[in-house]
Amino acid sequence: MKYFFLVLLSLPLALFAQTDISVSNPELDAFLKDELKFDVPTISVEQLSEMKLDDIYLLDARPEAEYNVSHIKGARVIGYPAIRLKANTKDIPKDATIIVYCSVGVRSENIGRRLLKLGFNDVRNLYGSIFEWVDCGLPVVNADQEETQNIHTYNKHWSQFVNRGNKVW
Repeated sequence: MKYFFLVLLSLPLALFAQTDISVSNPELDAFLKDELKFDVPTISVEQLSEMKLDDIYLLDARPEAEYNVSHIKGARVIGYPAIRLKANTKDIPKDATIIVYCSVGVRSENIGRRLLKLGFNDVRNLYGSIFEWVDCGLPVVNADQEETQNIHTYNKHWSQFVNRGNKVW
């Protein structure tokens, strides 16, 4: 009987994990479908690009060095892995819409999970993250808030998952 209830409790998560969201790069899409837990709601680049950025909190879950090379305009760097999440989000209302991104979406899913545990109730992970943002031809800015073609890809291996821009690591 105990196992029956465990199955019932996990059913919503299993249903939630089924998603038809995808990214333009098939290799990245396969990687994400295999690596993500989908326990944080996802949002597509297309959906985010249609939102008014003034109405959301956009959090970049990458190290500051990556953020300084390129980030989505209006994003706030919260860092990774050394972050002080409570300190970096103390001014964000618990009911605010928060979109978290990183390079591809794995680190941001981890941060999204932590934000949900802190009581934020409208947290979403940007599926494909900044790599998909750039691949869709959307602009990124550098530390001086100037539009840039550079995209921090961490290293040569991760560069395979982004098809546009000047790859920097």
